Amino acid sequence: MLKVALVGVGGISGAHIPAWNNMEDAELVALCDIREAQMERYPAQRHYTDLDAMLANEQIDILDICLPTYLHADCAIKALQKGIHVLCEKPISLKQADVQRVYRTAEENGVSFMVAQVLRFWPEYEIVKEIFDKKTYGDLLSGSMTRLGCYPKWSWDGWMMDEARSGLVPFDLHIHDLDFMVYAFGKPNRVDCRRARRPEQDYLNAVYEYDGFFITSEASWYASPYPFRAQFRFQFAHAVVAWENGEMTIYEQNGKIWNPIGADAQNDTGSIGLPQSDAYANEIRYFTDCVKAHRTPDKVKPAELETVIGLLKTK
Repeated sequence: MLKVALVGVGGISGAHIPAWNNMEDAELVALCDIREAQMERYPAQRHYTDLDAMLANEQIDILDICLPTYLHADCAIKALQKGIHVLCEKPISLKQADVQRVYRTAEENGVSFMVAQVLRFWPEYEIVKEIFDKKTYGDLLSGSMTRLGCYPKWSWDGWMMDEARSGLVPFDLHIHDLDFMVYAFGKPNRVDCRRARRPEQDYLNAVYEYDGFFITSEASWYASPYPFRAQFRFQFAHAVVAWENGEMTIYEQNGKIWNPIGADAQNDTGSIGLPQSDAYANEIRYFTDCVKAHRTPDKVKPAELETVIGLLKTK
């Protein structure tokens, strides 16, 4: 049974903690946050308000880092140097140099490190990558990826609205879609970006050009209470593959329209159907399996992380 501790009991921990608690071969034994009240709803775990104290007092195999972005790299290195495997929320850092610094520390101490780039484990996005890799519907011609929401005024200490700590929309929100592009399609040849940024809001629109196709992507923190939504639409030579309003649909050129996830997927004879699943649980399951098998979690590669940070720095 692997022993797990989590630091940073904020918003994203609400997706990680249930995933850990549902695993049969790992036990979440401790939580750490400088706000004691954040941990009160989790009485089954031991509580700490200091990471050093938790690392000193707990015998853990994995540390799950759900802290604000600017704390990721240094906290990861602190745990890796103690021989602890580390799963870290995205992004690894605002600094490109931190990628090698963290991965080198993991290698030197014989432990695993992975950034939780969750779209790589999201069923709908996995289907797009498989369709692209196998040319199921021919060449990709164009794509559109959207990730919109309102300004995160709720964040602790206002850290998300502080560019030095969060990187704002490019590093906190747009990074999801850009990371998927680099993972699925590789590094783009050219980027054209427009940004509307004011103290109370941040919006960007970018076009990533590849050989033979392009991807348009937009991301926002609007000042108005615009509801969050994420969606995509990819135009292939023989089909349009879309995820809109929480449902994925494939519109084939021959007139067939079907959903590759859920009941339609079970009835379809193709290879791209996937069951309903929790992407956060998927990434945690993958990392845990890698730790148990002493296998490098290379679904998220450091070179790709460096590429993403380099592209975000130009925004």
